[in-house]
Amino acid sequence: MGIAYWIVAGIAAFAFFGSGMMKLASSREKLLANKNMGWAADFTAPQIKLIGLAEVLGAAGLILPHALSIAEGLSKAAAVGLFLIMAGAINYHRKRKEPVIPPLVLGILALVTLFL
Repeated sequence: MGIAYWIVAGIAAFAFFGSGMMKLASSREKLLANKNMGWAADFTAPQIKLIGLAEVLGAAGLILPHALSIAEGLSKAAAVGLFLIMAGAINYHRKRKEPVIPPLVLGILALVTLFL
C-alpha cells in the first residue's frame, strides 16, 4: 500500500470517525442546539445514531483491513459506502439550501481511496 493511500485514508478516516462519534455520543437535542446541525431536526435519534455508526465503521474499514493485512477488499467496500453516505448528504443539504462543501470533500476523499 502506497504512502498516498495512507495519507488520504488517514485524513478521511479521522474526519469520518470524529463526525460519527459526535453523532453517536451527542443527544439529538444537543445536535439541534448546534447551528450547523439543522438537518438533525428532520431525523429521529435512532436515524442519527445509525448515520454515526455507519461513519465510524466506515472509518475503521478504511484503515484496519490494510493495517492488519486481512481482507483488504473491505477497504474498497468501506470507501464506496462512505461515498454513498456523502452523496446522500450532499443531496439532502442541497435541498435544504445548506453548504455542500464538507460532505463533497469527504465524499471525494473516500472516492480517491478507491484508486490509490
